[in-house]
Amino acid sequence: MLKEQLQKELNESLKSGDQNKRLVLSTLISAIKNREVMKRGQLAKTVTDASELEKQSHLNDEEIIETISSEIKKRKESIEMFKSGGRQELADKEQKEIDILSVYMPEQLGEDKVREEVKKAIEQTRSTSSGQALGPKDMGKVIGLVMGKLKGQVDGGMVSRIAKELLS
Repeated sequence: MLKEQLQKELNESLKSGDQNKRLVLSTLISAIKNREVMKRGQLAKTVTDASELEKQSHLNDEEIIETISSEIKKRKESIEMFKSGGRQELADKEQKEIDILSVYMPEQLGEDKVREEVKKAIEQTRSTSSGQALGPKDMGKVIGLVMGKLKGQVDGGMVSRIAKELLS
C-alpha cells in the first residue's frame, strides 16, 4: 500500500539525512492523517463498531493520491505567488518539493491523450443530452466525466482548458 511506502521512505530519508525529502514526506503523511481523522468523523455518524470504524477510516491508495495531488497543487500556487513577488529561490524550493511528491503519482497523461478523452466525454454528454449542441454551460459535466476517469493521471487545469477550447 502507498501509505506504507511513504512511511518507509520517510524512515530512509531520516537515516540518510535528506532533510528536504524528510520534511516533504512528513508533511504529506500529516496531511494523510488529517484526512483520515476527517473521514473517521464522517464515518462515526453511521458506523458504531470501533474496530470497523478504525478499518474504514484508513485512506485507500486512490485517496492518498488525491492528497498528494492536493499537496502538489498547493505548491504550484505557491510557485506562482513567489515568482510574482520576485522570490525565485523560494519558487525553486517549492519546485523541488513537487519533484519529490510527483514520484508517488501515477504517470501523468500528455495533452494529446487528454484531448482525446475530453472529446469522448463531449460525445458521451451529447448522447445523454438527446444530441443537442453543447456549449460552455456543459463544461462541468464534461470535466466531471474526464476527471472521474483519469483521476490522479491528469492536471485539472489542463482538462478545463481543453474542454473550454473544444466546447467554445
